[in-house]
Amino acid sequence: MQLVDFNQARSTEVAQFLQSCVNIESWVDHIQQKRPFPSKQSLICCAENQAKTWQWVEIESALSKHPRIGEKPSTTHLSAQEQQHSHAEQANISQDQRTQMALLAGNIAYEEKFGFIFLIKAAGLSSEQVLEQLTIRLTHDTKTEQHIVKQQLALIALRRLDQRINP
Repeated sequence: MQLVDFNQARSTEVAQFLQSCVNIESWVDHIQQKRPFPSKQSLICCAENQAKTWQWVEIESALSKHPRIGEKPSTTHLSAQEQQHSHAEQANISQDQRTQMALLAGNIAYEEKFGFIFLIKAAGLSSEQVLEQLTIRLTHDTKTEQHIVKQQLALIALRRLDQRINP
């Protein structure tokens, strides 16, 4: 979407666009209210600053609709755009049975320990790198992991926004 179109679009259209980046209502509302943006960089800066204000309850809600790493996204919870994002971001994740089993076991252990899904900005990472991070992160306490998840979700949202907005 062109920045000029983003600035002039109806609120419902902009909301859908932003929700496909991350489904956090406060983020979507804040960015909408700050329109128009003079540049793509000012939009990204606004989005990044607002992401720093996310509360854990908002993050948890967004995670409930996010596919597990290595898992095909559910079509019932994600828009077509969100499915495309997820597929592209996990493109380097091997679909071989060994990797799938290791990711499944890691995801289960992570969810049992923390009560939420393992989230990582997977774009550009190999299966081995993701599994290594999953193993490391299983050693963290909940507070540390919530902080990391917040950072990772923001990175994912900002990457998606940056990719979809043209100056």
